[in-house]
Amino acid sequence: MAEQQINVAVLGGGSFGTALASIAADNGARVRQWMRDETLVSQINNEHRNGRYLPHYLMNPAVHASSDIQAVLADAELVLIAIPSKAFRSVVQAAKAWLTPNQILVSTTKGIEQEGFLLMSQVLEQETGFSHIGVIAGPNLASEIADKQLTATVIASADPLTRTRVQQALGCRYFRVYASDDRHGVELGGALKNIYAIAAGMAAALGMGENTRSMLMTRALAEMSRFAVAQGANPMTFLGLAGVGDLIVTCSSNLSRNYRVGYAMGEGRTLEEAVESLGQVAEGVNTVKLVCAKASEMGVYMPLAEGLSHVLFDGVPAQDMARTLMMGEQSSDVEFILPREAVQQAHREQTPHNQAPHNQASKDQVSKDQASKEKVAKDKVSKDNGGRNA
Repeated sequence: MAEQQINVAVLGGGSFGTALASIAADNGARVRQWMRDETLVSQINNEHRNGRYLPHYLMNPAVHASSDIQAVLADAELVLIAIPSKAFRSVVQAAKAWLTPNQILVSTTKGIEQEGFLLMSQVLEQETGFSHIGVIAGPNLASEIADKQLTATVIASADPLTRTRVQQALGCRYFRVYASDDRHGVELGGALKNIYAIAAGMAAALGMGENTRSMLMTRALAEMSRFAVAQGANPMTFLGLAGVGDLIVTCSSNLSRNYRVGYAMGEGRTLEEAVESLGQVAEGVNTVKLVCAKASEMGVYMPLAEGLSHVLFDGVPAQDMARTLMMGEQSSDVEFILPREAVQQAHREQTPHNQAPHNQASKDQVSKDQASKEKVAKDKVSKDNGGRNA
Protein backbone atom coordinates (compact mmCIF):
# COMPACT_ATOMS: atom_id res chain seq x y z
CA MET A 1 0.00 0.00 0.00
CA ALA A 2 1.07 3.58 -0.59
CA GLU A 3 2.56 5.07 2.58
CA GLN A 4 0.80 8.39 1.98
CA GLN A 5 -1.73 9.70 -0.50
CA ILE A 6 -0.14 10.76 -3.76
CA ASN A 7 -1.65 12.56 -6.73
CA VAL A 8 -1.20 10.40 -9.83
CA ALA A 9 -1.84 11.35 -13.45
CA VAL A 10 -2.07 8.69 -16.14
CA LEU A 11 -1.72 9.79 -19.75
CA GLY A 12 -3.33 7.26 -22.07
CA GLY A 13 -6.60 5.35 -22.21
CA GLY A 14 -5.23 1.98 -23.30
CA SER A 15 -5.21 -1.30 -21.40
CA PHE A 16 -1.99 -0.91 -19.40
CA GLY A 17 -2.57 2.72 -18.47
CA THR A 18 -6.06 1.81 -17.29
CA ALA A 19 -4.75 -1.11 -15.20
CA LEU A 20 -2.11 1.10 -13.55
CA ALA A 21 -4.66 3.85 -12.85
CA SER A 22 -6.85 1.34 -11.02
CA ILE A 23 -3.89 -0.01 -9.02
CA ALA A 24 -2.91 3.47 -7.86
CA ALA A 25 -6.50 4.15 -6.83
CA ASP A 26 -6.62 0.83 -4.98
CA ASN A 27 -3.62 2.11 -3.04
CA GLY A 28 -5.45 5.24 -1.98
CA ALA A 29 -3.97 7.65 -4.51
CA ARG A 30 -5.96 10.45 -6.09
CA VAL A 31 -5.93 9.35 -9.74
CA ARG A 32 -6.83 11.23 -12.91
CA GLN A 33 -6.57 9.57 -16.32
CA TRP A 34 -6.30 11.48 -19.60
CA MET A 35 -7.55 10.26 -22.97
CA ARG A 36 -8.87 11.91 -26.13
CA ASP A 37 -12.02 9.80 -26.57
CA GLU A 38 -14.95 11.53 -24.85
CA THR A 39 -17.07 8.39 -25.08
CA LEU A 40 -14.44 6.43 -23.19
CA VAL A 41 -14.10 9.25 -20.66
CA SER A 42 -17.84 9.08 -19.96
CA GLN A 43 -17.82 5.29 -19.71
CA ILE A 44 -14.95 5.22 -17.20
CA ASN A 45 -16.54 7.92 -15.04
CA ASN A 46 -20.05 6.46 -15.12
CA GLU A 47 -19.61 2.70 -15.54
CA HIS A 48 -16.06 2.38 -14.10
CA ARG A 49 -14.78 0.25 -16.94
CA ASN A 50 -12.80 0.70 -20.14
CA GLY A 51 -15.11 -0.90 -22.68
CA ARG A 52 -12.67 -0.67 -25.55
CA TYR A 53 -9.53 -2.20 -24.05
CA LEU A 54 -10.55 -3.96 -20.80
CA PRO A 55 -14.30 -4.51 -21.23
CA HIS A 56 -14.63 -7.37 -18.75
CA TYR A 57 -12.99 -5.73 -15.74
CA LEU A 58 -14.28 -3.10 -13.33
CA MET A 59 -11.96 -0.24 -12.43
CA ASN A 60 -11.60 1.40 -9.06
CA PRO A 61 -14.44 3.97 -9.08
CA ALA A 62 -12.10 6.62 -7.65
CA VAL A 63 -10.31 6.94 -11.02
CA HIS A 64 -11.50 10.10 -12.73
CA ALA A 65 -11.09 10.29 -16.52
CA SER A 66 -10.86 13.50 -18.52
CA SER A 67 -9.95 14.76 -21.99
CA ASP A 68 -8.53 17.95 -20.42
CA ILE A 69 -4.81 17.30 -20.11
CA GLN A 70 -4.22 20.44 -18.04
CA ALA A 71 -6.79 19.37 -15.45
CA VAL A 72 -5.36 15.85 -15.28
CA LEU A 73 -1.83 17.11 -14.67
CA ALA A 74 -2.77 19.74 -12.08
CA ASP A 75 -0.99 18.98 -8.77
CA ALA A 76 0.18 15.57 -10.03
CA GLU A 77 3.27 14.26 -8.25
CA LEU A 78 3.62 11.11 -10.35
CA VAL A 79 2.86 11.08 -14.09
CA LEU A 80 2.56 7.68 -15.80
CA ILE A 81 2.77 7.98 -19.59
CA ALA A 82 1.15 5.03 -21.35
CA ILE A 83 1.06 6.21 -24.96
CA PRO A 84 2.08 4.21 -28.08
CA SER A 85 5.57 5.12 -29.28
CA LYS A 86 4.41 6.79 -32.50
CA ALA A 87 2.33 9.32 -30.56
CA PHE A 88 4.49 9.50 -27.43
CA ARG A 89 6.47 12.64 -28.25
CA SER A 90 3.46 14.62 -29.48
CA VAL A 91 1.55 13.88 -26.27
CA VAL A 92 4.53 14.88 -24.12
CA GLN A 93 4.82 18.10 -26.11
CA ALA A 94 1.12 18.80 -25.56
CA ALA A 95 1.54 18.16 -21.82
CA LYS A 96 4.81 20.03 -21.39
CA ALA A 97 3.25 23.39 -20.49
CA TRP A 98 1.76 21.82 -17.35
CA LEU A 99 4.70 19.64 -16.29
CA THR A 100 7.11 20.77 -13.57
CA PRO A 101 10.68 19.67 -12.68
CA ASN A 102 9.65 18.27 -9.30
CA GLN A 103 7.22 15.79 -10.89
CA ILE A 104 8.17 12.15 -11.41
CA LEU A 105 7.71 11.14 -15.05
CA VAL A 106 7.50 7.42 -15.83
CA SER A 107 7.13 5.82 -19.25
CA THR A 108 5.30 2.52 -19.54
CA THR A 109 5.71 2.30 -23.34
CA LYS A 110 7.73 -0.60 -24.77
CA GLY A 111 8.76 0.90 -28.08
CA ILE A 112 11.38 2.90 -29.96
CA GLU A 113 11.07 6.22 -31.77
CA GLN A 114 12.22 5.94 -35.37
CA GLU A 115 13.98 9.29 -35.58
CA GLY A 116 17.28 8.86 -33.77
CA PHE A 117 16.47 5.39 -32.38
CA LEU A 118 15.32 6.88 -29.08
CA LEU A 119 13.67 5.07 -26.20
CA MET A 120 10.71 6.77 -24.57
CA SER A 121 12.61 7.86 -21.45
CA GLN A 122 15.11 9.56 -23.75
CA VAL A 123 12.23 11.38 -25.43
CA LEU A 124 11.11 12.53 -21.96
CA GLU A 125 14.61 13.80 -21.23
CA GLN A 126 14.81 15.64 -24.54
CA GLU A 127 11.41 17.28 -24.18
CA THR A 128 11.54 18.21 -20.49
CA GLY A 129 15.13 18.15 -19.23
CA PHE A 130 13.78 16.89 -15.89
CA SER A 131 15.77 14.64 -13.55
CA HIS A 132 13.02 12.44 -12.05
CA ILE A 133 12.52 10.08 -15.00
CA GLY A 134 11.95 6.33 -14.99
CA VAL A 135 10.48 3.41 -16.89
CA ILE A 136 8.21 0.52 -15.95
CA ALA A 137 8.64 -2.82 -17.71
CA GLY A 138 8.17 -6.50 -17.01
CA PRO A 139 5.84 -9.46 -17.64
CA ASN A 140 2.70 -7.37 -17.35
CA LEU A 141 -0.34 -8.53 -19.31
CA ALA A 142 -2.88 -5.79 -18.62
CA SER A 143 -5.94 -8.05 -18.46
CA GLU A 144 -4.34 -10.22 -15.77
CA ILE A 145 -3.41 -7.14 -13.75
CA ALA A 146 -6.98 -5.86 -14.09
CA ASP A 147 -8.12 -9.27 -12.82
CA LYS A 148 -5.81 -8.73 -9.81
CA GLN A 149 -3.71 -11.79 -10.56
CA LEU A 150 -0.30 -11.81 -8.84
CA THR A 151 2.11 -9.81 -11.01
CA ALA A 152 5.54 -8.20 -10.70
CA THR A 153 7.15 -5.35 -12.60
CA VAL A 154 10.34 -3.25 -12.56
CA ILE A 155 10.74 0.48 -12.03
CA ALA A 156 14.08 1.50 -13.49
CA SER A 157 15.71 4.85 -12.88
CA ALA A 158 19.05 6.29 -11.85
CA ASP A 159 17.07 8.48 -9.45
CA PRO A 160 16.36 6.86 -6.04
CA LEU A 161 13.36 9.12 -5.41
CA THR A 162 11.69 7.98 -8.63
CA ARG A 163 12.20 4.32 -7.78
CA THR A 164 10.93 4.73 -4.23
CA ARG A 165 7.84 6.78 -5.03
CA VAL A 166 6.72 4.41 -7.79
CA GLN A 167 7.14 1.43 -5.48
CA GLN A 168 5.05 3.23 -2.86
CA ALA A 169 2.35 4.30 -5.31
CA LEU A 170 1.90 1.00 -7.16
CA GLY A 171 3.09 -1.81 -4.89
CA CYS A 172 0.15 -3.74 -3.41
CA ARG A 173 -1.06 -7.24 -2.51
CA TYR A 174 -1.34 -8.29 -6.17
CA PHE A 175 1.23 -6.05 -7.89
CA ARG A 176 4.86 -6.13 -6.69
CA VAL A 177 7.32 -3.49 -7.91
CA TYR A 178 11.04 -4.29 -8.00
CA ALA A 179 13.72 -1.61 -8.49
CA SER A 180 16.60 -1.29 -10.97
CA ASP A 181 19.06 1.46 -11.81
CA ASP A 182 19.64 0.12 -15.35
CA ARG A 183 16.99 2.22 -17.05
CA HIS A 184 18.44 1.68 -20.51
CA GLY A 185 18.62 -2.11 -20.14
CA VAL A 186 15.11 -2.44 -18.68
CA GLU A 187 13.64 -0.25 -21.40
CA LEU A 188 15.47 -2.09 -24.18
CA GLY A 189 14.29 -5.43 -22.78
CA GLY A 190 10.70 -4.24 -22.92
CA ALA A 191 11.05 -3.06 -26.51
CA LEU A 192 13.13 -5.90 -27.95
CA LYS A 193 11.07 -8.82 -26.65
CA ASN A 194 8.14 -7.70 -28.83
CA ILE A 195 10.13 -8.76 -31.91
CA TYR A 196 10.49 -12.34 -30.72
CA ALA A 197 6.89 -12.59 -29.54
CA ILE A 198 5.83 -12.24 -33.18
CA ALA A 199 8.19 -15.07 -34.15
CA ALA A 200 6.88 -17.23 -31.28
CA GLY A 201 3.29 -16.70 -32.41
CA MET A 202 4.21 -17.76 -35.94
CA ALA A 203 5.96 -20.88 -34.64
CA ALA A 204 2.91 -21.86 -32.59
CA ALA A 205 0.53 -21.40 -35.51
CA LEU A 206 2.78 -23.50 -37.73
CA GLY A 207 2.62 -26.37 -35.23
CA MET A 208 6.22 -26.20 -34.07
CA GLY A 209 6.81 -27.95 -30.75
CA GLU A 210 7.98 -27.05 -27.26
CA ASN A 211 11.62 -27.69 -28.15
CA THR A 212 11.30 -25.08 -30.87
CA ARG A 213 9.71 -22.53 -28.58
CA SER A 214 12.37 -23.10 -25.92
CA MET A 215 15.14 -22.68 -28.50
CA LEU A 216 13.51 -19.57 -29.89
CA MET A 217 13.18 -17.88 -26.51
CA THR A 218 16.71 -18.64 -25.33
CA ARG A 219 18.31 -17.54 -28.60
CA ALA A 220 16.08 -14.45 -28.50
CA LEU A 221 17.46 -13.68 -25.05
CA ALA A 222 20.99 -14.01 -26.43
CA GLU A 223 20.20 -11.56 -29.24
CA MET A 224 18.49 -9.10 -26.90
CA SER A 225 21.40 -9.01 -24.46
CA ARG A 226 23.97 -8.84 -27.29
CA PHE A 227 22.25 -5.81 -28.78
CA ALA A 228 21.65 -4.14 -25.42
CA VAL A 229 25.27 -4.52 -24.32
CA ALA A 230 26.36 -2.88 -27.58
CA GLN A 231 24.02 -0.03 -26.59
CA GLY A 232 25.62 0.30 -23.14
CA ALA A 233 23.22 -1.77 -21.01
CA ASN A 234 24.11 -4.29 -18.30
CA PRO A 235 23.68 -7.90 -19.54
CA MET A 236 22.64 -9.02 -16.04
CA THR A 237 19.45 -6.97 -16.40
CA PHE A 238 18.23 -9.54 -18.92
CA LEU A 239 18.17 -12.24 -16.25
CA GLY A 240 15.43 -10.30 -14.47
CA LEU A 241 11.77 -9.49 -14.94
CA ALA A 242 12.31 -7.00 -17.77
CA GLY A 243 14.42 -9.50 -19.70
CA VAL A 244 13.69 -13.21 -19.42
CA GLY A 245 10.50 -12.58 -17.43
CA ASP A 246 8.88 -10.37 -20.04
CA LEU A 247 10.18 -12.58 -22.85
CA ILE A 248 8.59 -15.73 -21.39
CA VAL A 249 5.11 -14.28 -20.98
CA THR A 250 5.12 -12.43 -24.30
CA CYS A 251 6.28 -15.47 -26.24
CA SER A 252 3.85 -17.84 -24.52
CA SER A 253 0.52 -16.11 -24.17
CA ASN A 254 -2.31 -15.41 -26.56
CA LEU A 255 -2.97 -12.32 -24.44
CA SER A 256 0.18 -10.78 -25.95
CA ARG A 257 -0.65 -8.48 -28.87
CA ASN A 258 2.62 -9.19 -30.67
CA TYR A 259 2.18 -12.95 -30.23
CA ARG A 260 -1.31 -12.68 -31.74
CA VAL A 261 0.04 -10.83 -34.79
CA GLY A 262 2.58 -13.60 -35.37
CA TYR A 263 -0.02 -16.31 -34.83
CA ALA A 264 -2.37 -14.73 -37.37
CA MET A 265 0.43 -14.58 -39.92
CA GLY A 266 1.32 -18.20 -39.19
CA GLU A 267 -2.29 -19.05 -40.05
CA GLY A 268 -1.84 -17.42 -43.45
CA ARG A 269 -2.96 -13.82 -42.98
CA THR A 270 -0.94 -10.93 -44.35
CA LEU A 271 0.80 -8.56 -41.95
CA GLU A 272 -1.80 -5.89 -42.69
CA GLU A 273 -4.66 -8.29 -41.99
CA ALA A 274 -3.05 -9.49 -38.78
CA VAL A 275 -2.54 -5.97 -37.43
CA GLU A 276 -6.04 -4.88 -38.47
CA SER A 277 -7.67 -7.85 -36.73
CA LEU A 278 -5.79 -7.01 -33.52
CA GLY A 279 -7.41 -3.59 -33.18
CA GLN A 280 -4.55 -2.35 -30.98
CA VAL A 281 -0.92 -1.33 -31.45
CA ALA A 282 1.63 -4.15 -31.73
CA GLU A 283 4.91 -2.34 -31.07
CA GLY A 284 7.03 -5.24 -32.34
CA VAL A 285 6.12 -4.65 -36.00
CA ASN A 286 7.75 -1.23 -36.00
CA THR A 287 10.52 -2.26 -33.62
CA VAL A 288 11.87 -5.05 -35.82
CA LYS A 289 12.56 -2.60 -38.66
CA LEU A 290 14.32 -0.13 -36.40
CA VAL A 291 16.37 -2.74 -34.54
CA CYS A 292 17.55 -4.49 -37.70
CA ALA A 293 18.68 -1.18 -39.19
CA LYS A 294 20.49 -0.22 -35.99
CA ALA A 295 22.09 -3.65 -35.63
CA SER A 296 23.39 -3.44 -39.18
CA GLU A 297 24.78 0.03 -38.51
CA MET A 298 26.54 -1.13 -35.32
CA GLY A 299 27.66 -4.50 -36.66
CA VAL A 300 25.63 -6.52 -34.13
CA TYR A 301 24.75 -10.10 -35.14
CA MET A 302 20.95 -10.62 -34.88
CA PRO A 303 19.90 -13.48 -37.18
CA LEU A 304 16.46 -14.05 -35.62
CA ALA A 305 15.44 -10.42 -35.89
CA GLU A 306 16.77 -10.19 -39.44
CA GLY A 307 14.99 -13.40 -40.40
CA LEU A 308 11.71 -12.15 -38.97
CA SER A 309 12.11 -8.91 -40.90
CA HIS A 310 12.39 -10.89 -44.14
CA VAL A 311 9.23 -12.82 -43.27
CA LEU A 312 7.24 -9.71 -42.32
CA PHE A 313 8.29 -7.34 -45.07
CA ASP A 314 9.83 -9.39 -47.90
CA GLY A 315 7.33 -12.22 -48.14
CA VAL A 316 9.77 -15.01 -47.21
CA PRO A 317 7.82 -18.04 -45.85
CA ALA A 318 8.44 -18.53 -42.13
CA GLN A 319 9.32 -22.23 -42.53
CA ASP A 320 11.90 -21.44 -45.22
CA MET A 321 13.49 -18.84 -42.98
CA ALA A 322 13.56 -21.29 -40.06
CA ARG A 323 15.47 -23.83 -42.17
CA THR A 324 17.94 -21.16 -43.25
CA LEU A 325 18.59 -20.11 -39.66
CA MET A 326 19.08 -23.72 -38.53
CA MET A 327 21.78 -24.20 -41.16
CA GLY A 328 23.58 -20.95 -40.33
CA GLU A 329 27.18 -20.65 -39.15
CA GLN A 330 28.14 -22.46 -35.95
CA SER A 331 28.05 -20.38 -32.78
CA SER A 332 28.39 -20.53 -29.00
CA ASP A 333 25.61 -20.85 -26.43
CA VAL A 334 26.41 -18.14 -23.87
CA GLU A 335 28.81 -15.82 -25.63
CA PHE A 336 29.69 -13.92 -22.46
CA ILE A 337 31.40 -17.19 -21.42
CA LEU A 338 32.60 -18.47 -24.82
CA PRO A 339 32.76 -15.76 -27.51
CA ARG A 340 31.02 -16.59 -30.76
CA GLU A 341 34.12 -15.71 -32.78
CA ALA A 342 36.16 -18.29 -30.81
CA VAL A 343 33.84 -21.07 -32.02
CA GLN A 344 34.10 -19.85 -35.61
CA GLN A 345 37.89 -19.65 -35.39
CA ALA A 346 38.04 -23.24 -34.11
CA HIS A 347 35.97 -24.39 -37.10
CA ARG A 348 38.26 -22.57 -39.50
CA GLU A 349 41.32 -24.19 -37.97
CA GLN A 350 39.77 -27.67 -38.20
CA THR A 351 38.71 -27.38 -41.86
CA PRO A 352 41.46 -28.38 -44.35
CA HIS A 353 41.82 -25.81 -47.10
CA ASN A 354 41.35 -28.40 -49.83
CA GLN A 355 38.03 -29.50 -48.26
CA ALA A 356 36.64 -26.05 -47.63
CA PRO A 357 33.48 -25.07 -49.48
CA HIS A 358 33.94 -22.85 -52.47
CA ASN A 359 32.71 -19.77 -50.64
CA GLN A 360 34.22 -20.58 -47.23
CA ALA A 361 36.95 -17.97 -47.49
CA SER A 362 34.46 -15.20 -48.12
CA LYS A 363 32.26 -16.47 -45.28
CA ASP A 364 35.27 -16.48 -42.95
CA GLN A 365 36.09 -12.90 -43.87
CA VAL A 366 32.51 -11.83 -43.28
CA SER A 367 32.62 -13.47 -39.87
CA LYS A 368 35.87 -11.70 -39.02
CA ASP A 369 34.50 -8.39 -40.18
CA GLN A 370 31.29 -8.92 -38.22
CA ALA A 371 33.17 -9.76 -35.03
CA SER A 372 35.43 -6.75 -35.54
CA LYS A 373 32.45 -4.44 -36.01
CA GLU A 374 30.79 -5.76 -32.85
CA LYS A 375 33.96 -5.20 -30.83
CA VAL A 376 34.40 -1.67 -32.15
CA ALA A 377 30.75 -0.87 -31.45
CA LYS A 378 30.93 -2.21 -27.91
CA ASP A 379 34.20 -0.36 -27.19
CA LYS A 380 32.77 2.86 -28.59
CA VAL A 381 29.56 2.65 -26.54
CA SER A 382 31.53 1.79 -23.41
CA LYS A 383 33.79 4.80 -23.94
CA ASP A 384 30.90 7.16 -24.77
CA ASN A 385 28.93 6.12 -21.71
CA GLY A 386 31.90 6.44 -19.40
CA GLY A 387 31.08 3.08 -17.91
CA ARG A 388 27.47 4.01 -17.08
CA ASN A 389 25.26 1.15 -16.03
CA ALA A 390 22.60 2.31 -18.47
